[in-house]
Amino acid sequence: MGTEAGEIHRGLKGVYFDTSEASFIDGSLGKLLYRGYNIHDLAEQSTFEEVTYLLLYGHLPTERELETLDSSLRDNRGLPEEVVDIIRLIKNCHPMDVLRTGISALSAFDPEAEDKSIDATRRKGIRLTSQAVSIVTAHHRIRQGLEPVNADPSLNHAGNFLYMLTGQKPMDQETNLMDVDFILHSEHGSNASAFAARVTASTLSDLHSAVVTGVGTLKGPLHGGAAESVMKMAQDIGDPANAENYARTTIENGERIMGFGHRVYRAEDPRARHLRERARVLGEQKGEPHWFQILMSLQEVMKPYQNKGIYVNVDFFAGAVYHLLGIPEDLFIPIFALGRIPGWTLQCMEQYENNVLIRPLTQYTGEMDLEYIAIDKRE
Repeated sequence: MGTEAGEIHRGLKGVYFDTSEASFIDGSLGKLLYRGYNIHDLAEQSTFEEVTYLLLYGHLPTERELETLDSSLRDNRGLPEEVVDIIRLIKNCHPMDVLRTGISALSAFDPEAEDKSIDATRRKGIRLTSQAVSIVTAHHRIRQGLEPVNADPSLNHAGNFLYMLTGQKPMDQETNLMDVDFILHSEHGSNASAFAARVTASTLSDLHSAVVTGVGTLKGPLHGGAAESVMKMAQDIGDPANAENYARTTIENGERIMGFGHRVYRAEDPRARHLRERARVLGEQKGEPHWFQILMSLQEVMKPYQNKGIYVNVDFFAGAVYHLLGIPEDLFIPIFALGRIPGWTLQCMEQYENNVLIRPLTQYTGEMDLEYIAIDKRE
């Protein structure tokens, strides 16, 4: 038998490991605050640039402060040619692998790579927020046999992402939709990727290493892959009339209905509502309303499970939005990462400010005090 230990909290569920001013989540009410501001207000009234400032500096910016941050984001959209060469070498890899590798490579060209002061970490986070967009879009172009598109300094962060991805300037509504999506993904407490990034930061490793850790963790389908899975599910359903049979068969087979349920929320994910209506409008404008109709039919079928705390999450409508914007499915998770870099940066800043090495315990349950037997005497 193993040694005596305290109560086990598998997955660290319900365990508070530190304090934070980054975000507040009330899963029972479906409430989410960034630095005290309600996600509903931010999604409807703010911009990704303003939310990035809020997260990294702790308060809403003045016009001059926002202009300074926006200029910094626009000025740092370029990539070293050596990093582009690396992207060319690994163009056949999954976009998350390319993003992870590209961010790691960028550390070799960042003059403050090893500076873990709060100011330097903040500056690096701003640079990475812009550079990550360039990695994802350059890779997508290169794997199609096309050259990367140079950034357009006249476009905001969201609009420039769509422009560098497609080579065409997006409509205002598309830019706004992408902007809201980035806001909704900017920060979400100590989820798996943020916690992983903080573990790396707690060793006093650098921000690039911590963000690479976050990207690697986000890649896992139990964390970041749901939006991609939801769209595949909608394609399998094919028609709103098939939703009930699909749900029943899936549940009877012991499988999950993707886009439903959340580790924290026992009410509707507050981020979901801001993509629901936008997905409907975009589907009608693109002449593809059936995707939204399929999702709504499935949501109706799943209503009985709400009494068990199973509601739609942010990924449920995100997949349809990305699909309608012409974004390939394997870019859904990288988009999540692009929005989350300010949040990861904030989490690392908090870790650096009051650092303690994160080192939980596991309870040993194996054999004890076994006698070593020489190899020639083993059966």
